[in-house]
Amino acid sequence: MSKLKISIFIASLLPAVWLTYALLNNQLGANPIEAVTRETGLWALRFLWITLLITPLRWLTGWNKLATLRRMLGLYVFFYASLHMLLYLWLDQFFDINDIIKDIIKRPFITIGFLTFTALIPLVITSNNAMVKRLGGKRWKKLHRLTYFIAIASSVHFYMLVKQDKTEPLFYIALLVILLAIRIYKHYKKPALIVSSFR
Repeated sequence: MSKLKISIFIASLLPAVWLTYALLNNQLGANPIEAVTRETGLWALRFLWITLLITPLRWLTGWNKLATLRRMLGLYVFFYASLHMLLYLWLDQFFDINDIIKDIIKRPFITIGFLTFTALIPLVITSNNAMVKRLGGKRWKKLHRLTYFIAIASSVHFYMLVKQDKTEPLFYIALLVILLAIRIYKHYKKPALIVSSFR
């Protein structure tokens, strides 16, 4: 593992370390359970956005080694999303299956959050080289387009979760729109360049 990967691996763990420390030392305000649940969800969102940023950065800089970080960052998305889900199931619902099912049905933002987490699972299972070979490059890429659904659904989940000031979720939505717009522009620019080269 390169020094860059090791550095990013350690840096990516720091939010979890800080949240654990803050929770144990009563530094998360009047409602620490809500705070730590919310923060783990936010960190999952942030790592997802960072993962989506890798490709545009690679296009901009030409530094293809950035692509080697994408898998690790994607696994950190799942790590923080799993903490977020575990905290909800444990501290909010006390692992009561009936209450969990009722909550998923009753509250739309919980429904979307649950579907989003479920969609992450096949991406994690197929994140290793062996599964890339087994599925084949084309099928693997199609499956991993689920990332875009996950990003959009996560944005909706966060927007619906926030009851009053929507500034923060709107900021994340704006970032996602930019990241997706860059990809759309790149996708439709290629044919134009090919056509113009034959004129």
